[in-house]
Amino acid sequence: MARSETAPPAPAGIEAEILDFLAYLELERGLSRNTLEAYRSDLLQFGEFLDRRALSLADTQHGDIAAFLSELAAGGAERPPVAAATLARKVAALRSFYRHLRREGVLEHDPTADLRGPPKTRTLPRVLSREEVARLLSDPRGAGPRAVRDRALLEVMYACGLRASEAIGLELADVDLEEGVLCARGKGSKERLVPIGSQAVAALRAYCRSGRPALLGVGSESRLFVNSRGTRLTRQGLYKIVQGHARRVGLEEKMSPHTLRHTFATHLLAGGCDLRSLQEMLGHADLATTQVYTHLSADRLKDAYFSAHPRASR
Repeated sequence: MARSETAPPAPAGIEAEILDFLAYLELERGLSRNTLEAYRSDLLQFGEFLDRRALSLADTQHGDIAAFLSELAAGGAERPPVAAATLARKVAALRSFYRHLRREGVLEHDPTADLRGPPKTRTLPRVLSREEVARLLSDPRGAGPRAVRDRALLEVMYACGLRASEAIGLELADVDLEEGVLCARGKGSKERLVPIGSQAVAALRAYCRSGRPALLGVGSESRLFVNSRGTRLTRQGLYKIVQGHARRVGLEEKMSPHTLRHTFATHLLAGGCDLRSLQEMLGHADLATTQVYTHLSADRLKDAYFSAHPRASR
């Protein structure tokens, strides 16, 4: 894997073990590129911590790892405290890394055996109301190629509940407008079929008919969504598109590409979609991950009830 520009340096010994571990995760476990990069950054950061303390992997004890996590949680003059969710991911990365080292015979002990992550707190995702969705999706105006592309992109992300990586990774061959379905490639390169609503199909037809050819020019890009240079749209490009339209309709503070995925799930549940079907459409391996949206729907119902009922109070 290519080194991230922001990843900290690490001693040569631990870096070699990290690269071996990441190769195992990619080739044998099939983890996504985003997860691999996150683990890589976490472990290189840990390696830099060991280097500052003149510790090797073999020297490291439980207390050293606890000190590393405490340092991250406390923050400092040059770095804010690490969020609990990020800290939990770093704990998971360290546990998995040390289990791998023991399996491979590199180490005889596991200093993470009794390691506990921060307590998990349930944070409900922010979602848009139907009126807010309508405002956002109607913002790209005109017949220019970028406006046509943006309409199709926003419609598809809301219609299909795609992750950002899935949206920018769509190939032309992944979309069947006659059948009204697309093939999304999720975490671990797992594929799933997702229905496309009629308005998203119409927006995609317009984009493929006029917007995409104008942006593509003489290029031969196979990805469905392209930028103004005719090359594949990046995650950063997608974020700018979503944020730009959200800003124009006054939704910037509560909006990211993932907000459309959360909104898709919440609106489907509110409309009567069953949890198993939603799990399949979202590409969740575990039903418990999908169940957060039932909590969200219940909380929204309670908010509406307590704000409207004359004899109700919190």
